[in-house]
Amino acid sequence: MQPTFRKVVIFGVGLIGGSFALALRKAGAVGEVVGFGRSQSTLDEAKRLGILDRIGNDVAAEVRDADLVLLATPVAQMDELFARIAPHLGSQTLVTDGGSTKCDVVAAARSKLAGKVAQFIPGHPIAGAEKSGAAASMADLYQGKKVVLAPLPENPQASVARVRQAWEACGAVVSELTPEEHDGVFAAVSHLPHLLSFALVHDLAQRDNKDLLLSFAASGFRDFTRIAASSPEMWRDISLANRDALLRELQQYINELSSLQQALADNDAAKLEEIFSLAREVRSTWTQQ
Repeated sequence: MQPTFRKVVIFGVGLIGGSFALALRKAGAVGEVVGFGRSQSTLDEAKRLGILDRIGNDVAAEVRDADLVLLATPVAQMDELFARIAPHLGSQTLVTDGGSTKCDVVAAARSKLAGKVAQFIPGHPIAGAEKSGAAASMADLYQGKKVVLAPLPENPQASVARVRQAWEACGAVVSELTPEEHDGVFAAVSHLPHLLSFALVHDLAQRDNKDLLLSFAASGFRDFTRIAASSPEMWRDISLANRDALLRELQQYINELSSLQQALADNDAAKLEEIFSLAREVRSTWTQQ
């Protein structure tokens, strides 16, 4: 039986791109996976691990007849990638991405793909991990995880459905948001938490007694700072790409910290308990969903 996707081309065969390939392969949904990347050693490893069938040499030849192209690189690299693939996209080739921001990626796609922008269906798998690289790839990374598609007005419904089909073959649960909705939501629940985690560890790292402090840090600190082990390059790009929404969320959080600071300064036990109780209630409800 013919696989759903005869040929998939992936730019960036780290955790996101590699896991996409492995998941499609496990589902029997892909015939051939071709990979491109900046690091030859990563590409060689991806081929050795069975993520790739081939390492791509000629972008034009590979994307011309591909069913699907996935851009799974840091968002700052996507403008260049759109420019590289634009002249060579076959009329039936669809393009999607795994970027954590959408408005900037959409702007780059409109600029570089121009008349072919209808072939680009923006996406974002919500299934990261602290480890990166081809060796971190997992066939079940997307199982039961959310993937957001942010379709453009130009996208035919059949094209959106085809990209949805790819992610569902990986075991993902697919939702749709506009690019603007996406960036606002993830500034609050993903980008800000990463910023705070990095900031806390950075603060402690600059203290003269950091070794003493870290020697007593336990599970609460470990849980809160887990995401500070993520890729600095990737989160630099995400923070700048979603700067406006992230600045709004950061100011909101600063206001919240100011409320806590004032309650402490006023010795206001009732206010502290009010804040903690609401937070506990919402957190408990969320984890039970």
